[in-house]
Amino acid sequence: MTPPLQDPALDNFRAIADAIATLFFPHAEVVLHDLRTQKIDYIANNISKREVGDDAALEDMLSEEISERNIGPYEKLNWDGQKIRSLSSVLRDSEGHPIAVLCINLNISLFENAKAALDLFLSPSKLIPQPDALFRDDWQERINTFLHNWLRERQLGLNVLTREHKRELVLALHAEGAFKGKSASNYVANVLNMGRATVYKHLKELKG
Repeated sequence: MTPPLQDPALDNFRAIADAIATLFFPHAEVVLHDLRTQKIDYIANNISKREVGDDAALEDMLSEEISERNIGPYEKLNWDGQKIRSLSSVLRDSEGHPIAVLCINLNISLFENAKAALDLFLSPSKLIPQPDALFRDDWQERINTFLHNWLRERQLGLNVLTREHKRELVLALHAEGAFKGKSASNYVANVLNMGRATVYKHLKELKG
């Protein structure tokens, strides 16, 4: 069967179809419907098993009363039972007449399966309260909790702390008794990305 001749006027839209399908490969199919012939003009990354030249069945889209540029996103089912999320864009000529529809069909089944797996993995119902026997003396946990509360109250991040911020934080941690743990000074120095000598210097200031 000889493929239908392709109208050069739609060349740019075919290039856009290829670009979108390439970016989201292998999950997206892009179908270009020619409203003038009511046929499928082009398919990039065919996942729907349709063919160029198949009926488009979009006669209603020829009406110039159609005001939408983008229709969707909406969901439909593919031939293999997988869920597809689609968006259709009405393409017009220089005079504003609808001439084609570009349909992007994204297979979301993979993403839904990944989400379901993550939801199961991260489900809070699988968690138990922190065991007292393990966490009663967990000085690292207490430092982490105080540290991030301190940062949140000041709307700061670890990566933007100045020297003065770090000094204030070391003094605040000391006031909380954070340095009672044997390795607490080393841990704080590592977390704050500062030398241990600097931590000791700030602590010495308090004693002085």
